[in-house]
Amino acid sequence: MFQSFEVTTRPQDGPPRLAALRARIAAMGLDGFLVPRADAYQGEYVAPHDERLAWLTGFTGSAGFCAVLAEVAGVFVDGRYRVQVRAQVDVEHFAPVSWPEVSLGDWLAEQLPDGGRIGFDPRLHTVEAIGALRRKGEPDGLQFLAVENPLDAIWADDRPAPPMGPLRLHPVDLAGEEHGDKRARLAADLSRRGLRAAFIGLPDSVAWLLNIRGSDIVRNPVPHAVAILHDDARVTLYCAPEKISDEVRAHLGPNVETRAPEALADGLAALEGPVLLDKESASVWVAEQLGDIDVEMGRDPCVMPKACKNAAEIGGMRSAHLRDGAAMCRFLAWLDAEAPTGTLSEIMVVERLEEERRRDPLLRDISFETIAGAGPHGAIVHYRVSKATDRRISPGDILLVDSGGQYADGTTDITRTVVTGPVTGEQRACFTRVLQGMIAISTIRWPEGLAGRDLDALARAPLWRAGQDYDHGTGHGVGAYLSVHEGPQRLSRRSEVALEPGMVLSNEPGYYREDAFGIRIENLIHVVPAPAARGGDMRAMLAFETLTWVPIDRRLIDPDMLSADERNWLDTYHAEVRQRIGPALEGAAAQWLDAATAPL
Repeated sequence: MFQSFEVTTRPQDGPPRLAALRARIAAMGLDGFLVPRADAYQGEYVAPHDERLAWLTGFTGSAGFCAVLAEVAGVFVDGRYRVQVRAQVDVEHFAPVSWPEVSLGDWLAEQLPDGGRIGFDPRLHTVEAIGALRRKGEPDGLQFLAVENPLDAIWADDRPAPPMGPLRLHPVDLAGEEHGDKRARLAADLSRRGLRAAFIGLPDSVAWLLNIRGSDIVRNPVPHAVAILHDDARVTLYCAPEKISDEVRAHLGPNVETRAPEALADGLAALEGPVLLDKESASVWVAEQLGDIDVEMGRDPCVMPKACKNAAEIGGMRSAHLRDGAAMCRFLAWLDAEAPTGTLSEIMVVERLEEERRRDPLLRDISFETIAGAGPHGAIVHYRVSKATDRRISPGDILLVDSGGQYADGTTDITRTVVTGPVTGEQRACFTRVLQGMIAISTIRWPEGLAGRDLDALARAPLWRAGQDYDHGTGHGVGAYLSVHEGPQRLSRRSEVALEPGMVLSNEPGYYREDAFGIRIENLIHVVPAPAARGGDMRAMLAFETLTWVPIDRRLIDPDMLSADERNWLDTYHAEVRQRIGPALEGAAAQWLDAATAPL
């Protein structure tokens, strides 16, 4: 199996590690030290070698950080993880902090009213993050100092080795463009802006630019590598030579020079400016190596072209979603037959779903650890079942299953919430409100130039009217056989990036009642030009096209709450699911699909 169910951290391990870190911090003359989730590549997902936050605190979520002071250690997490963090850390030694409602700068100023010296590893923090802390904290007497990482000094004996996954080729028929053409296009833009080079530090940007994939990050096909794109379209790729086969070298060609990662400092120091740095992904260490040359802070030049998929990439995503939809339908048909018996557990659900996906020869991995939360576990937004938490699924439990696959031609991410027995009117009402929000996003059309923050409230409005909400964004960007969480596009009240054609996003409103149940419905969608509306003006408009084709559990819907348009959308969606997925199913699964997609 791709997924394991081992318990990877224990709350009781945190306190002695915290004590050792505090001793080291004090010996360095510091009043505190920052431990981020991020690694030197500034990705959301990190290799076991770089799971510093989890090793210290026990918290395994994909976002967060810890600020270790002499008397308090704050673990900062957003709304997705506030239930999870209390279960994973020793709360007598680590204090969960609601972030971003409480900012790190404000928290430090409150904890250290007389100021203090806060250390950070310059490889693990971006120019933007440290700059913001310094602007906030320096007037209050806080100093932020780049230091050798004291946590690395005490994490030695059981630390996993750095990953050495080989690079793989990503064929041009799926990439849609030769990497030489990508390099030339982006380099021409650098030249037009008077820039000599751009530092590219995000592994998925490197993978996209050079039409390669890797295996250094679990569930995400990206390499540990960075690159410098020069204004003449040459690229210097910094990657461990053991990862690069002769086939990959031939693919890269003479205009892509490969160097060992240890040569990066000299390579940066030798550049002539101006050099483009992305302040949101370039680390403080990278900026320091550039010395006094001119630096322009801007966006990684790969980010927007990567986000706006071309026709080949969207075609691959469509194909992957059709096959993934068939796997999901076979799984849901099995689940419907077995769940009422009371013999299933969460682990059994995860295993069966992976078994169905693995029937596809194009599956390369799952796209993240499958979330299968029954009853109260469904209220833990990013719940990961382990042998210690595995719960029997009782008839009547609401079961939330959030999962996805990494296929050679695309990345999928889908959530379905299903019932395993009788449900209450209140549960139906909550589910229906979530569905109404999901439909609102699916059907919206909007003027060009609007961002995710302009649409996010549409998904929440049905819940808001009932005094309810959810503590996560409505949707994240998704890569094309790349990272399942891709920026900069998002459906979020904090997203200011304009949505553009070709962007793929998730549409996943939810509702969570702690210690009771969780509800989430998720489809992937992508941005397309909206067809002209009768009676509309000539304003350019955009809309979403659905990529995910799997039935939504009609037993959890209160039809009386739906408008005529909402009912029509659902019936039309289900008819299209039947038409697209039906030919791939047979036997009991085909019969299940016919029943699951019947009109309301």
